[in-house]
Amino acid sequence: MRLPGIKDEEFSRDKVPMTKEEVRIITLCKAKIAEDSVVWDVGAGTGSLSIESALLAPKGHVYAIEKKPLGIEMIKTNAEKFGVTENLTVIHGEAPEALQDLPTCDVALIGGSGKNTVDILDLIDSKLKVGGRIVANAVTLQTISILTDYMTKATNYDYETIQVQVNRVRKVGPYDMYDAQNPIFIVTCEKKGERK
Repeated sequence: MRLPGIKDEEFSRDKVPMTKEEVRIITLCKAKIAEDSVVWDVGAGTGSLSIESALLAPKGHVYAIEKKPLGIEMIKTNAEKFGVTENLTVIHGEAPEALQDLPTCDVALIGGSGKNTVDILDLIDSKLKVGGRIVANAVTLQTISILTDYMTKATNYDYETIQVQVNRVRKVGPYDMYDAQNPIFIVTCEKKGERK
């Protein structure tokens, strides 16, 4: 069984946002991706979550949705590097419109939603299988408020929210360097049934 945790520096990144290794590990563990899962990665950035999802689901399929051209380039480069081009499809577009024609999914990862969070959640809900999971990473209090408000009103989900703060200490020459990362909220939602 493969475990998540590819080092950040192994991904091609350029100036594209990327979910850092420790947050990625927790996100993927919360997602509970099976070997045959269909996964949507909304706001895929560099594709770090998409790549690791594709490695965890060799008999499934991952759809990486990204609106920025440089992000699309990085996802394709990383998919090639890690050998997951067969079970990873890169979609250049903005959610929720870019999600309309995708097949039903077992897992939806949300890394970037912009102003469209509620519309994205509505569309995911319409295509997420019962028992499926949404795992959303949020940096801002506004986004976490929208996510938790949505899930509080949605009677067909159980959800939990955690906050993660990662601080790295690295040896640089004779000194230890402290590298504080932004705190991240991770919202994990499990679909219990269809919305009434």
